[in-house]
Amino acid sequence: MDRLINPARIDFVTLRLFCAVAESGSITKGAQACNLALSAASRRLADFESASGTRLLERSAQGVSLTPAGHVAMQHALRLFQGFEQLSSELGDYSRGVRGHVRLWANMSSLTEYLPERLAAFLEAQPDIRVEVEEQLSGETARALVDGLADIGIFADNTPTHGLDVERFQEDRLAVLCSRKHPLARRRKVTYAECLDHEFVGLNRGSSLLELTSRAAQLAGKAMQLRVQVRSFDAMCRMIEANLGIGVLPVGVLRTPVPKSLAVIDLDEPWAHRHLLLGMAAGRDPSPAALLLRDHLLASARVNPA
Repeated sequence: MDRLINPARIDFVTLRLFCAVAESGSITKGAQACNLALSAASRRLADFESASGTRLLERSAQGVSLTPAGHVAMQHALRLFQGFEQLSSELGDYSRGVRGHVRLWANMSSLTEYLPERLAAFLEAQPDIRVEVEEQLSGETARALVDGLADIGIFADNTPTHGLDVERFQEDRLAVLCSRKHPLARRRKVTYAECLDHEFVGLNRGSSLLELTSRAAQLAGKAMQLRVQVRSFDAMCRMIEANLGIGVLPVGVLRTPVPKSLAVIDLDEPWAHRHLLLGMAAGRDPSPAALLLRDHLLASARVNPA
């Protein structure tokens, strides 16, 4: 039978100490950061390892480091602290008269293109609800919904949705962007296979858009030549404007009017018309505030389709 940790043997002081020791690489420094005597800190760490049934820290003359089990413990400790801070924040909201708190995670495309005006309208109509917005990659957003870290998520339709209830939110049309100096600039329409003969500017690893374009390159039997990778659509546009490569990105994120130094080319591929999904955790009762925001976003999407 697997050994289970008794929660009564672990408290937040011990978890905070464990994190401080792991971050500093020193039991002495960790004890000082938590205002504990060294002997008391050592005893707490020993009790924590005893309760865990495994060694969490490797001790040496150079200091301490995490074992593989220690890394797992660290991840869960940080998640507990995050949840505790969230609890304190939300209870504080209620004490100040706020009657609802919604955690909305969304990918860059939806935050840039669709959410600002719709969130503004919602908050104007519901001033007693606080919406905490966080930009995350589509995959991270889906996992956060399952783990209970987010109430509502908006992500690309090529994201795994196991454990989620999802509805279509908006259509997201992709196009090719290049400098006016680029050989493709005179084209009105281009296939992705033709694009793969050129170097690309793309988003960082883990983005749903990079995953989509990389998979399409594999299906076309060609390699995607990534010359530059950046963290935002704005940075992509600047790099493309400097003729460092071409890029595939949602039409709606482009500045209007598009600068004369850039050319927007139709991408002649079925997958260039993707959908953004709105998701919530399946089998979990959402708060009234989360339901209000979900209904508002879906209603606004029906009134203002892409």
